[in-house]
Amino acid sequence: MIRVVLVDDQALLRAGFRALIDAEEDIEVVAEGSDGGEAVEVVARHVPDVVLMDIRMPGVDGLEATRRITADPALEAVRVVILTTFELDEYVFEAVRIGASGFLVKDTEPAELLAGIRAVAAGDALLSPGVTRRLISEFADRSRGTASPAVLEPLTDREREVVALVGEGLNNDEIGARLFMSPATAKTHVSRAMIKLDARDRAQLVVIAYESGLVRPGWS
Repeated sequence: MIRVVLVDDQALLRAGFRALIDAEEDIEVVAEGSDGGEAVEVVARHVPDVVLMDIRMPGVDGLEATRRITADPALEAVRVVILTTFELDEYVFEAVRIGASGFLVKDTEPAELLAGIRAVAAGDALLSPGVTRRLISEFADRSRGTASPAVLEPLTDREREVVALVGEGLNNDEIGARLFMSPATAKTHVSRAMIKLDARDRAQLVVIAYESGLVRPGWS
């Protein structure tokens, strides 16, 4: 069972998401929060698999709540998905940079929302290729915390290739096809790269790929 915490200052939106999620056999809402401060408290109490986090809330916003959650070693397994009204939101990039696993636009189709929750719970990044390139390319060159290329030194040449393709937003099947390997082999390379780079998940690999210069904004 995938355990979810909903965080949004709009009670009606939380109710809609809860009704949708609780109708599924493999996903359940275990708690809700109406602001970032409450989010940190309920996440620490319930330690869910996935947090759906509104990014713009009064008081403690979703960005600060995400920072606190991802910085807590006791919550290392928790995956935060940002809820936003606009795909190209500067705060979304910052949230991904500090540890969020991706984002969903609030008016996304129900099936896509459920698929996204399952994907993030399985360890995938919720960043489509097109959105990844637009989002990260727009803000990567403005990031204050750019990483040195030396951060990539632990990687083999093949792992660098794989991380670059993760940076383009490709999934394991697409990476396998591009590099003439099986999806399982691609997944193994991704997992090893995450361990070597101390990346929380694939979304963090995307950030590292851009901030280290492995992938340049505007590359396709």
